[in-house]
Amino acid sequence: MTRWTCPECDREFGRARQSHVCVPGCTVDETFAPHPPVYREIYDRLVGRLRRLGPLHEDAVRVGVFLKSERKFAEIRPKARSLNLWLELPRQVEHPLIARALPIAGGRTAHVFKLNRVADVDEQILDWMAEAYDE
Repeated sequence: MTRWTCPECDREFGRARQSHVCVPGCTVDETFAPHPPVYREIYDRLVGRLRRLGPLHEDAVRVGVFLKSERKFAEIRPKARSLNLWLELPRQVEHPLIARALPIAGGRTAHVFKLNRVADVDEQILDWMAEAYDE
């Protein structure tokens, strides 16, 4: 996976001079430090299988972590009441933890999952994560 590094914020992107909000990056640990420890456990479950699929870029900033393979396919954002997983898929899917689904470019749908426990990350969500990674 070829990456371009922004000279202003030192974050990596898939295309040279890719449009983005130039904010300083941080580590995944720093993103999750002010939040309940279970959020980091949920995050680790979400990315565990992805790391075995191939190169995974974890673009951590203070508001969350953007997951990228060839392009961004998911965002994980710690919130006050839940850990939000924003997952892009080529179709709309149904799941009890989906708070909303939004159409996005290219006929894709962004699904927002509200996760509170490690057990919320079931096999179906992990399969969709792998599918989004491979898209």
